[in-house]
Amino acid sequence: MKVGLNSTHDAPFLVLLFLILLSPSATECRVERTSNPNISGENPGPGVSVASGLRFGKSNGEFKILQVADMHFADGKKTKCLDVLEAQVSTCSDLNTTAFIYRLLARAEKPDLLLFTGDNIYGADSTDAAKSMNMAFEPAISLKLPWAAVLGNHDQEGTLSRENVMRHIVKMPYTLSRLNPVGIDIDGFGNFNLEVAGAEGSSLANKSVLNLYFVDSGDYSTVPSIPGYGWIKPSQQLWFQQTSSRLQKEYKSKPNPQKDSAPALTYFHIPLPEFSSFDSSNFTGVKQEGISSPSINSGFFTTIVESGDTKAVFIGHDHLNDFCGKLTGVNLCYAGGFGYHAYGKAGWSRRARVVSVNLEKTINGEWGGVKSIKTWKRLDDENLSTIDSEALWIKGSSGRRRKRSGGN
Repeated sequence: MKVGLNSTHDAPFLVLLFLILLSPSATECRVERTSNPNISGENPGPGVSVASGLRFGKSNGEFKILQVADMHFADGKKTKCLDVLEAQVSTCSDLNTTAFIYRLLARAEKPDLLLFTGDNIYGADSTDAAKSMNMAFEPAISLKLPWAAVLGNHDQEGTLSRENVMRHIVKMPYTLSRLNPVGIDIDGFGNFNLEVAGAEGSSLANKSVLNLYFVDSGDYSTVPSIPGYGWIKPSQQLWFQQTSSRLQKEYKSKPNPQKDSAPALTYFHIPLPEFSSFDSSNFTGVKQEGISSPSINSGFFTTIVESGDTKAVFIGHDHLNDFCGKLTGVNLCYAGGFGYHAYGKAGWSRRARVVSVNLEKTINGEWGGVKSIKTWKRLDDENLSTIDSEALWIKGSSGRRRKRSGGN
């Protein structure tokens, strides 16, 4: 049956149907379902990945991430959709956003980690920000999936301040989000990292073979002479540098020291000015609107390049862009708009980005470090179509991009 952008079905019925379809066997992930050590929002310290269950699959050596950008959730059924087909207007609401998540998890992808990259709620249209967040993140919680979130520029525009929005998130079930690093004076809320351990039983089982960085890219400039959006501040960049340096040192240290650094992925909401470096000749996907980056360049891209481990950056914010382009060895990727109460384009499907990270096999036949990082997008159409599959990074490759139009 058709749902999403081309559907006129009743969203509440769909949500109920998907809940029935989502049996435990259909939603089991390759992660240990331990209690969340970060319920207070404090940083539990090195090795949190093993404690929180983020680990590569023992059977297939894969770790999969599903990125949801710009849900713009408000008051559920009462909140109508924007920029949809005329036939859908009367029945479309926030619940179509929820239904899309459930469809992805039931029929298409079984991620090890679900990531929400900002504008999770649209605070200005939300009657109660806490209730809106509870509804927005409900699929991850009901399915007991590990998840994490960063903030966008609209999350704090309702009944909760930016700090209190993040404080609410870090207390929710199954979240791995953190308020901020402990003992560090840092700008923003929701700067943290997660470590993904090697496959169980392998020699790298107790090392982080994939590192994930999450950064609060802010909302709006507070400097009167600088208009527009906020930017990633020096305190955040210093934390990023120090964390990256520590993780690389640990990976190369005993026991079982590694020659190269473990690769990393970085997630935040607002694009860097460098996202304007591409045109249709050097990216995969589409660019259908301007790059809404800060009006100043705070140098975070340079920090990323200098740190050396980040292979790709993933953002949201500009809903009609979903491209990936490579600049100075780093892939810069949009997810594309997900939410139905977010602006979009009638007839252009809402979408999510998937990242699949795969381990290599050693000469002894066991799982080793990361071999490749691939990505594709899933559309909210009848078939949950896969588009723009591409390899972002392959260990030891020349860096040339590989892509194909379908499949994963």
